Amino acid sequence: MTEAHVFDEHLEAVVTEQIHSRELPAAADVVVVGAGLAGLACARQLSRRGIDVVVLEASDAPGGRVRSDVVGGFICDRGFQLLNPAYPEVRRVIDVGALRLQTFPAALVVAGTRGRQILADPRRSPGLLPLTAAGLLRDSSGSWREQTAFARWALNAARARPETLLSEPDLPWSEALDQRGVRGQLRWRVIEPFLAGVLGEQDGSTSHQFVQFLVRSFARGTPAVPWRGMRALPEQLAQQVPGIHYGVRVESAGPGLVRSTAGEIQARAVVVATDPQNATALLGLPEVHSHGLTTYWHVSPEAPTHSGALHVDGDRRGPVINSIVISNRAPSYSPDERALIATTVLGGDPDLTTEREVTKQLALIYGRPTHWWELVRRDALPHALTAMPAPLDIRRPVTLGEGVFVAGDHRDSASIQGALVSGRRTADAVLTELGLPAVPREPLPAH
Repeated sequence: MTEAHVFDEHLEAVVTEQIHSRELPAAADVVVVGAGLAGLACARQLSRRGIDVVVLEASDAPGGRVRSDVVGGFICDRGFQLLNPAYPEVRRVIDVGALRLQTFPAALVVAGTRGRQILADPRRSPGLLPLTAAGLLRDSSGSWREQTAFARWALNAARARPETLLSEPDLPWSEALDQRGVRGQLRWRVIEPFLAGVLGEQDGSTSHQFVQFLVRSFARGTPAVPWRGMRALPEQLAQQVPGIHYGVRVESAGPGLVRSTAGEIQARAVVVATDPQNATALLGLPEVHSHGLTTYWHVSPEAPTHSGALHVDGDRRGPVINSIVISNRAPSYSPDERALIATTVLGGDPDLTTEREVTKQLALIYGRPTHWWELVRRDALPHALTAMPAPLDIRRPVTLGEGVFVAGDHRDSASIQGALVSGRRTADAVLTELGLPAVPREPLPAH
């Protein structure tokens, strides 16, 4: 039995005990609805101040959208996800070392009818510099003017201070790149396919400021996944939060009272930290738009490539927006020598025809037959990513009045950083409501 399976059985026993052996209290200082990253971050901060917090979670484990499952021994996250350990809030509230991160190269493989080319960050992947230089000399990588314009734009985003980025007029990122002369083969074959997977859209409607923040974070951190999958992140937070009740669905949440399938709880403050759709339903908030993604998890007897870099189809020969042999750089995701491949398409409700189109396009991307690959899981997520349209509203209110609060990445930014910051901001707002001082922010650990 693998290390992951032993831990899973232990965790399942703990959660089962939490669900069935603990009665819901009649009252608490604060009730947090939802044990996703924002809810856990909020409850953690309140617990540090000594507040009596009860967390209600409809699912059987923490994490919300940041979850993982073991399928036939393979770790499959709920959709392809990566952690940027450079996020400040992650470094403040998470023991990053305990996650045993498995890193991925700062590189992109662009596949096309004329072969594959590698584009890498020369600072972090100096060994790939000759291949990157050769790739940039191809006509398919755009003119030197477009490459220079893109490099100037990316370097400015990577070096700028956050307040500087926010001070600039905002507009959709497609219009911003047009204005900067980034329009040609580089954009069509590389930038747009890459951003489609990051943003969940390919119409260019996302805030330019938000895209610049993403570029800034990419330049500062190396993408990675924890040894046990992305679930390790919320599980670590949950260990710091007493009073989590799983398998409890909240039916209504309002001033001073929460009604659920396990009973009612009176509270001095109520925090709704569910996904945006449930938060809208519970609180009557304006609709929050989101983008859907579907991830296909395939297993192959052998890896179609030795590369651990993300692959995109520069010729756009099908629905695939990116694919990666995740087990090449994260061996813990596979129980043996077989390869685990994660492939993402836009939209959260594809039909079976799309799956056939996916495997056909993957054969073109990797230049290898895929007909014997086994589909072990498909994650269709209609609300995978919160939309971040221009103009960017990066600090939406979390206080709704009468002791009711809302937390989630839709109150900040669509990222792990945004979810954690939202939880902290909401905890501070709750403490202010209760007449208590905020909990001091933890200092950033040294690199």
